Amino acid sequence: MAQDELPQTYLITPSDFDQTVLCDDLARVLDAHPVACVRMAMATRDETRILKAGDALREVCHARDVAIVIDSHVLMVERLGLDGVHFPDGARNLRKARKELGDEAIVGAYCGASRHDGIIAGEAGAEYVSFGPLSGAALGDGTLAEHDLFAWWSEMIEVPIVAEGGLSAEIVRQITPVTDFLAFGDEIWGTDSPAETLTTLLAARA
Repeated sequence: MAQDELPQTYLITPSDFDQTVLCDDLARVLDAHPVACVRMAMATRDETRILKAGDALREVCHARDVAIVIDSHVLMVERLGLDGVHFPDGARNLRKARKELGDEAIVGAYCGASRHDGIIAGEAGAEYVSFGPLSGAALGDGTLAEHDLFAWWSEMIEVPIVAEGGLSAEIVRQITPVTDFLAFGDEIWGTDSPAETLTTLLAARA
């Protein structure tokens, strides 16, 4: 990433949410900030809930020309009219999804703190690779994605990278020169005003 370019914003929904509340909050955030992509990351396997939430979130995003992808559920992409899929388990299903969804779909992969897994995902056709978390012992298995991983990747690999998990203002400041996207989820949704919280976090990029 060029030094004069700031990383773009990527949003991750909570794993469980009140659809009406989140759609209202998301609309306010998207109206206040340029956002490259929204990831629908529901933990439920309830198809009815996923379909209802997906319809509502897609309307909010597409009305503002923002792409929306869904965690894992490849079959839901076309059914819901979404822009692609994100795999939280690296490249395992990525090549097959790319073949099924075509070249125009967004297909991304979370690779924890593993440079090797990231390279495999990139070779399998990932649109982007995300690494994290960057802080917080309670996130994942406690392994953190270090600054050096982002620095190496941004210099050596062309596939765009996303920094996600435990992003504080200080971490945003540190990671900005070596990442293409900053992913915010619980960092903003659990606050009184997600849009204002995001404003504060993004200010740290400067």
